Amino acid sequence: MLFKNVGAALSFLAAALLAGCSSQYKVSTNLDEENFRDYFSPTRVKIYQNEQEFPGDYRYIGLVEGQDCQLKAHHAVPDEINARSGARRQAVQKNANAVIFTGCADIESARCVSLRVCYAKAYQVLEQ
Repeated sequence: MLFKNVGAALSFLAAALLAGCSSQYKVSTNLDEENFRDYFSPTRVKIYQNEQEFPGDYRYIGLVEGQDCQLKAHHAVPDEINARSGARRQAVQKNANAVIFTGCADIESARCVSLRVCYAKAYQVLEQ
């Protein structure tokens, strides 16, 4: 008799738990779709060596720059790839789809232990 009541109670409890799990859940995360667009935006900007490489007509947009800062001595040294990606990200914000890098330099900074800056000309190239 005791086992029948315990079995029934466990069955009831399991059913109640399952019923509670079937309700609509709202998932909240710290992931932001905009961050993904920003993170991958440099890939939309192609790097060229000079204007002769452009596959079609083009329009000069303006100068862009990117930087990578080493905030503390124990942090990684500035990386040129990060600085160039920053310039390409800035080019996307100006609706450019191509850049020609003119150079990178180490710059003294009061905020950074070491700072690498890369400069580029941004273009909008019409693909043919």
